[in-house]
Amino acid sequence: MATATSFTLKSNELGGQLANKHYANGMGYNGDNQSPQLYWEHAPEATQCFAVTIHDLDAPTGSGFWHWIVFNVPAHIHELPADAGNPAKDLLPEGAVQSNTDAGVPGYIGAAPNDGPAHRYLITVHALREQLALGKEATPALVGFNMHFVTLAKASLIVYGRKH
Repeated sequence: MATATSFTLKSNELGGQLANKHYANGMGYNGDNQSPQLYWEHAPEATQCFAVTIHDLDAPTGSGFWHWIVFNVPAHIHELPADAGNPAKDLLPEGAVQSNTDAGVPGYIGAAPNDGPAHRYLITVHALREQLALGKEATPALVGFNMHFVTLAKASLIVYGRKH
């Protein structure tokens, strides 16, 4: 009997908790502000490109906090290396766009959870049936709205981070 394969997101460096390298360098943290290495498998055949998002579900904002948004990752790419969210390093594939985070700048913004319970960081890869006609100035809400209409499938990981 054949078994179905499902769209799956994985990481060679993430466990259940964020490492110091994934935390911010500022706001009381001395992390490396480095986006995690991610890879995915078994995307739908109709996928034209991917988007990757990292959202702090527990940020004390009433709507969470978007730490990273990258879209229009070509369909033949199935991995983003560690620190791909650093715009100065040029590690993203050609055509990929990093748009604004909730900090108002493009690129990865490291975790900086406040005191209290651990925060949940939802990391999601979105398989899209077409590219998004947006630039790096797009807000997280605008990217999310546009992705809603062209998403074929999603795969996610949840990792935790707490004040340390």
